[in-house]
Amino acid sequence: MNIENTQSQMRKGVLEFCILSIIKRGEAYPSDIIEEMKRASLHIFEGTLYPLLTRLKNADLLSYRWVESSGGPPRKYFSLTEKGDAFYKELENTWKEMSEAVGRVIQPKTPEEIIEPQDLNTKSEE
Repeated sequence: MNIENTQSQMRKGVLEFCILSIIKRGEAYPSDIIEEMKRASLHIFEGTLYPLLTRLKNADLLSYRWVESSGGPPRKYFSLTEKGDAFYKELENTWKEMSEAVGRVIQPKTPEEIIEPQDLNTKSEE
């Protein structure tokens, strides 16, 4: 099994959620998204970001508007649509549930949260 493939799969879903999280706070320009992700140690490159933004826009989760720039070409600022906001809320709930569940599996805090191998065998027999 290749660890890079597994890491890549884990990263893909997280990136989409993080991008939507940034845009949810307000209109976002792609280079600002890249910088914010970098500050969080989630490095993303334009070649990854732009196809994701396009896919999210084509799914009607994002809209954009052009803003004139004094230092070059117009800039495209992205924002969530109503559908995107609802989608984000569902993702946020899923993230919270999943991260709590994974946390209980990898670092159980109470004896009740610890699943022993023999417990797995008895549960499958029920």
